[in-house]
Amino acid sequence: MSVIGRKIWHVAANILSVIISLIVLIPLVVLFVNSFKTSAEANQMTLSLPEKWMFENYATVIEQGKLVTSFFNGLLYATGSVIVIIIVVSLAAFVISRNMKGTNRFLYYFIISGIAMPINNVSLMKVMQAFHLVNTRFGIILLYAAINIPLSLFLAYGFVETIPREIDEAAVIDGCTPWQLFTRIIAPLLKPIVSTLFVLDFMAIWNDFTMPLYYLNNSAKWPMTLAVYNFFGAFQNSWNLVAADIMLTLLPVLIVFIVGQKYIVGGVSAGSVKG
Repeated sequence: MSVIGRKIWHVAANILSVIISLIVLIPLVVLFVNSFKTSAEANQMTLSLPEKWMFENYATVIEQGKLVTSFFNGLLYATGSVIVIIIVVSLAAFVISRNMKGTNRFLYYFIISGIAMPINNVSLMKVMQAFHLVNTRFGIILLYAAINIPLSLFLAYGFVETIPREIDEAAVIDGCTPWQLFTRIIAPLLKPIVSTLFVLDFMAIWNDFTMPLYYLNNSAKWPMTLAVYNFFGAFQNSWNLVAADIMLTLLPVLIVFIVGQKYIVGGVSAGSVKG
């Protein structure tokens, strides 16, 4: 490709990137601007700045939308599930990658098949009821962990496979037990993929709407996604308050994404080398 051709390609790629970015960012900007307007101004949902910045909209939303309780519920579900996922997946990926034979091979492919399989909510409800996990915080944490383990294991396995086995052999020669080998040698090397899994799984769980809707009947246990749904039903004519509510719900996941975006690219790339 000639120099002129490469320049044209770079310009076209940059223009396309700008267009895609605007498609994503403009709705967020519209929500942000309208969250500070009066109810009458916000009904138009335009990009025009408000005549008077209504900061009290956020105070109203926090008080009437019960967002403090919902925030801590969502934080508990996301953080608790991610911790379970990381512990289980890290151990499983190490064991399976170092002995990919027989039962381990079957278990690996059986688990990652969950990536493509749809969730049967009728059967899942029966299982949750049998173990008395419906409408419990512990039950929703386990449910989220089970749903997100297949993809997480696939990524973690690919990453562990890139760690040379010579490291294992050297540690064993020095007298390490299998547990010491994992905790002292392998676990510190898993920081990139652990960071990636934390960001990806946290965002997926925080943004989920259907699982709490089906399996949490008590509004005091709802995360922020359901709190927004409930708030919209009560204030559907107050778009300024709805916009403020949505912005508060988006804020935690935006922070997690911005802080952890560098780990997403690196971790996913490393975890997709083998699988």
